[in-house]
Amino acid sequence: MIGMTRANAVNAFGNLRFHWPEYLMEAGELGLYMFSTCAIATLLQHPASPVRHVIANSFFRRAVMGLGMGATVVAIVTSPWGKQSGAHFNPGVTLTFYRLGKMDFSDAVFYVAAQLIGGISGVVIATYLLLGAPGDPAVRYAVTIPGRYGNAAAFVAEMTISFILMITVLFVSNRKDVARYTPYFAGALIAIYWTFEWPLSGMSTNRTRFGSILPRPR
Repeated sequence: MIGMTRANAVNAFGNLRFHWPEYLMEAGELGLYMFSTCAIATLLQHPASPVRHVIANSFFRRAVMGLGMGATVVAIVTSPWGKQSGAHFNPGVTLTFYRLGKMDFSDAVFYVAAQLIGGISGVVIATYLLLGAPGDPAVRYAVTIPGRYGNAAAFVAEMTISFILMITVLFVSNRKDVARYTPYFAGALIAIYWTFEWPLSGMSTNRTRFGSILPRPR
């Protein structure tokens, strides 16, 4: 048992030594994702934003939010950082790849830790640069909370959209003829989720979005 523990520690140290750039990239990607989430939500929902008054209908605002977040996902995944790290920026994706034997346990741990740190940092930076505007009650840091149908509906909705997203990524990325379109499939699903699913659960699909609950408006 001690030998296995030492071997695991050596393996973890080796992964940290050689893969730390990828871990930092994952943190940066999550930071950008959460910054974009807060920034776009503020632009569309804050009472002082002229965009909110121009787009008065909440459905159309969600559609614009979806387009913005879908484009953000595509941009991150296709960026040099995204290509090098694999652009998981979601613990669910990382743990799925670990379960499928596509990455070591220590790599998965470091990826998830980086994602959590990046997600929190993105919200904090957005709050600072936008002078606290994401904390307005109308925006609430784009927090993920159960919608009008309660906790049970939110749970089922989150489970469903996460399953569809993950199964789509796995299916498309493993087919040579369409693998290069994987980022666009993922981005399209994110856009659809923001538009139609958001009223049920706040559209998370990503556990790192818990960073939205940490800052609090004064």
